[in-house]
Amino acid sequence: MSLSATDLEHLRRAVALARLALERGDEPFGSVLVSGSGEVLFEDHNHVVALEATQHPEFAIARWAGAHLTPAERAAATVYTSGEHCPMCSAAHAWVGLGRIAYAVSSARLGEWRSAWGSPASPVAALSIRDVVPGAVVDGPAPELEDEVKALHAEFASSAPTP
Repeated sequence: MSLSATDLEHLRRAVALARLALERGDEPFGSVLVSGSGEVLFEDHNHVVALEATQHPEFAIARWAGAHLTPAERAAATVYTSGEHCPMCSAAHAWVGLGRIAYAVSSARLGEWRSAWGSPASPVAALSIRDVVPGAVVDGPAPELEDEVKALHAEFASSAPTP
């Protein structure tokens, strides 16, 4: 399945949430949970700088969905995210039984950018969602959003303290 106009609309919202995270001094990631019928159910952005390192929006979505949705509702939902899930978030997504994932930029691409900017390496391998969850239904990237997402991450990288 490829990304539709509706998918791009939700991905743009995820990128807007990433921008909000950046404005609040956090890493620019944002995610939106949409029901099978198209209703936005939950959205969040990174809180890793403000709170702690596991406060990713995709993980928050998995926790919220597990507490508020039936298994069938979770399976019918789509998670839209500005950046491909990390392994922790991919696993949470699978464990709670969420459905499709659509992302704007891959983990591999983000890793390339971070490396070029001299950013510190992640403590976790940048595995694709399908490497962690082989049966996952995944669509992305969205090339039309790449420049915007790259600019957000470049701004964060340039403002992050050096180790």
